[in-house]
Amino acid sequence: MAIDQHGGTAGIDDNVLMNGAAVDRGRGRGMSRRALLGAAALAAPLGLAACGSSGSGPSAESTAVTGAAAKGGTMRIARPPASAAESLDPASSLSAYEYLGTLYNRLVKQAEDGSVLPDLATSWESSADSVTWTFTLREGVKFHNGNAFTSADAAYTLAHILDPKIQSPQAGVLSPFLSTSGISTPDAKTLVVKLSSPNAEFVSLLMNYNCYLIPEDSSSTIGTTGIGTGPFRLKSFVPAGQGTVLANSDYFGGAPVLDAIQFTAIADIQARVDALLAGQVDLIAQTNIDYATSKTVTASSIATTATVKNAEWYVLPMLTTASPFTDVNVREAFKIAYQPQDLLDLAVYGRGTVANNNPVVSSDANYLDYQVTPDPDKAKSLLKAAGLGSPMQQLYTSTYDAVLTPLALAYQSSVKNAGINISIQTASADSYYTDVWMTKPFCVSYWYTGRPIDQLLNQIFRAGSSYNETSWSDAQFSALLDDARKESDAAKRKVYYQDAQKILVDSSGSIVPFFADRTTGLSKKVVNYKEYGFEFDYLHIGFKA
Repeated sequence: MAIDQHGGTAGIDDNVLMNGAAVDRGRGRGMSRRALLGAAALAAPLGLAACGSSGSGPSAESTAVTGAAAKGGTMRIARPPASAAESLDPASSLSAYEYLGTLYNRLVKQAEDGSVLPDLATSWESSADSVTWTFTLREGVKFHNGNAFTSADAAYTLAHILDPKIQSPQAGVLSPFLSTSGISTPDAKTLVVKLSSPNAEFVSLLMNYNCYLIPEDSSSTIGTTGIGTGPFRLKSFVPAGQGTVLANSDYFGGAPVLDAIQFTAIADIQARVDALLAGQVDLIAQTNIDYATSKTVTASSIATTATVKNAEWYVLPMLTTASPFTDVNVREAFKIAYQPQDLLDLAVYGRGTVANNNPVVSSDANYLDYQVTPDPDKAKSLLKAAGLGSPMQQLYTSTYDAVLTPLALAYQSSVKNAGINISIQTASADSYYTDVWMTKPFCVSYWYTGRPIDQLLNQIFRAGSSYNETSWSDAQFSALLDDARKESDAAKRKVYYQDAQKILVDSSGSIVPFFADRTTGLSKKVVNYKEYGFEFDYLHIGFKA
């Protein structure tokens, strides 16, 4: 998004999508997949939503291919817009995410296994106390305007991220231990960053997509010029509209396969899929298509799918500053009232992994294997003690992402046994992440996996962060994160992170039922599609030779 899951700008549709009585065909015992998908189809455009099997079935077939690509061509990519105010400034919370990887580079980038790789920094080292970090920068790199890349640009980028006027989501992650006074440039190819407190994970935080490097003194223009060092250069850009990038023949990593990429902003997920099946676009970005639609896509003569395992985690954020979620007992009740496996099976056909309200994926070295057993009876008792009895709670969803509404419906059905009555409302897809997310007390949303654990826990769950979607605040949680940053011993640092995860699961405002595989659609002509974490291989993707 780039909030990972951005929305747009129009007003909310206040019509009730469907109420509990209309869709709860499970009669208090949980809704069947057939009933759930039938209800979801009522809320979706006619056509693709009703196609495919209602049986359990395997994961969608993934037939995207690798191999020799023909040199040249223009790839047409449909993407969801951040908002009508979206920008090409990487530091912005409304950056047009898909453009970033084409136009810019960072100091470091993420490997497929999550480790840190060189990008514009060829090497780095830290002092023994993890306070001073020294980066050696790549030689011979030029920006799209012909200017040489130097350490002054790297220092300026970090200062730009920290600038309060920019309101970058990454500022909340870096500012507790980094200030502009700690950034120096001994020479054109050396960047030194002295932190105000130790952080053994510092270099991993620079993999974030807000950390793409921009030219010195470009803050007032970068949002429209998009001048970077990346494999493509900007030809045109219209916020929430269409834009084109052209191959950068002088790219230090070699010229890309494609001549150009054309981006078209389409807020509604079904409209993006329709454009793919009509041959109007070659790839749909930031799009997790549902099981039924994926079967329709793979049956198409011109399109197929590609799947990334456990690529996203879905969440029902409870705004802890709004009633009734100011009460930690109410939050606990809403967390233990549902059956996680039911939500995984109903919402995504089992294509993913149960999360047990923990957003840290199990493949992370710091993962805590901890879960609280679902207990509808205890949930009832907690709600009664809070004076709620059988609460009626609105839950917002939209068509921005194909999983949001099935997840809302599955949760609605699953919590009936705890006496919780959920009224589902749909909001306009192009305004969901401006008018609902972080505004309404209860909604459905998602994030991409791939964040280093320091980034994940501090950016999305720490008090004061602009991405803290539940406005949750816990002093002990924050103290543990600070202790982890200071600890250079990986085993000891793991203990701090695991203790923080337990607090998060027990008392935060986040209901995290599962990690989901992300299945997207692309033309059968496309080769070398590769995406993991926040990384997208724009350099090698192309069309079949």
